[in-house]
Amino acid sequence: MSGYGTFTCADTCRRGIFSEGKLNGLGQLITKGDTVYTGMWRDGKRDGRGVFTDSLGRRIEGWWKNETLVYGRIYDELGVYEGEVDSCGDPSGHGKFINPSGAFYEGHWENGMREDFGFAVNADGRLQVGVWHRGRFQGEQMIHNSDRIYGIDISRYQHIHKGRTYPIRWSDLRITSLGRLKSRLVSGEVDYPVSFVYIKSTQGTTVLNRHYLTDYRSARKASIPCGAYHFFSTVSDAADQAAYFIKNTRFSRGDLPPVLDLEPSDREIERAGGAVKMFREVLIWMKIVEKRVGVRPILYVNQMFVNKYLPLSPELRDNYNVWIARYGSYKPDIKLVHWQLSADGKVNGIVPEVDINVFNGYKDEFMKYLHDSTIKSNVKP
Repeated sequence: MSGYGTFTCADTCRRGIFSEGKLNGLGQLITKGDTVYTGMWRDGKRDGRGVFTDSLGRRIEGWWKNETLVYGRIYDELGVYEGEVDSCGDPSGHGKFINPSGAFYEGHWENGMREDFGFAVNADGRLQVGVWHRGRFQGEQMIHNSDRIYGIDISRYQHIHKGRTYPIRWSDLRITSLGRLKSRLVSGEVDYPVSFVYIKSTQGTTVLNRHYLTDYRSARKASIPCGAYHFFSTVSDAADQAAYFIKNTRFSRGDLPPVLDLEPSDREIERAGGAVKMFREVLIWMKIVEKRVGVRPILYVNQMFVNKYLPLSPELRDNYNVWIARYGSYKPDIKLVHWQLSADGKVNGIVPEVDINVFNGYKDEFMKYLHDSTIKSNVKP
């Protein structure tokens, strides 16, 4: 069979230009399952540019090689994908995707899902650059080096080691280890200055850090930007906790914004009346402290809490900067100011292990943060 014609066999129908019984050139394949391919053929196999529609309503404009789709533009109800594909017509390899809301992703795909490195711009303009796994964003895999801005947070535990009490040698402070996590990427030797420090001041309405005032005065004398944090109790009144924190904490011009350390267990949240009720208390604390100090406090939480509970409080999530504890190699994807990346770091001048934090930005951004976001005037106790 040669020339233009139609050949029907079982569940398929082929029409187009035939040569020795095989489609060659422009042709069409229609199957009983309502899939249609219209495009170029060579020796009876799809080869070259073509258009394919399947029973799910997807339309694929692409390039076939020896019956295999190797590159395509896929249209479906989710949006438009353009890039490399696998034999099933699913995104696989490098490709771009845009949906009707304007959200965009470009990067690597595997089995129809985002995988490995890529970047996305969400419909709200938020940028995500980093590693993806099975369609979910893991975060930026940060490379740690001396260009980053590192700090520490301390409490009484940084003075106690094996039953003995030690002072902090403030003039000797240097970060010498970011912790024991092996997957963390580090370029060069870890020997970083301590660029900021947070000191625990109070907890609930009864607990004071007896080292707070000494450490606070020493940090300021060493010209290290410093701030204070309060450990929130789910069994004490939020307004009373705010008053206790303000009474026992020093707030001076140039100090970092105060922090509320929120680390309740699931059981503590349940006993407090649930997450929504707890968040109402948290907001009371935040607003009282902001009014007294003149800057908006930061919320300290861990990654599990962010995933499970923070979406229940849009006011906190959207309006307050977050300092997050996430002990992994990926930078958290949230409105972030500090990232606590380990609890087992080493700092010259401090005997026990220390929490190590990294500021979300570089030197110029840190200097702008110190100018714009720190306390503007002394607050009387």
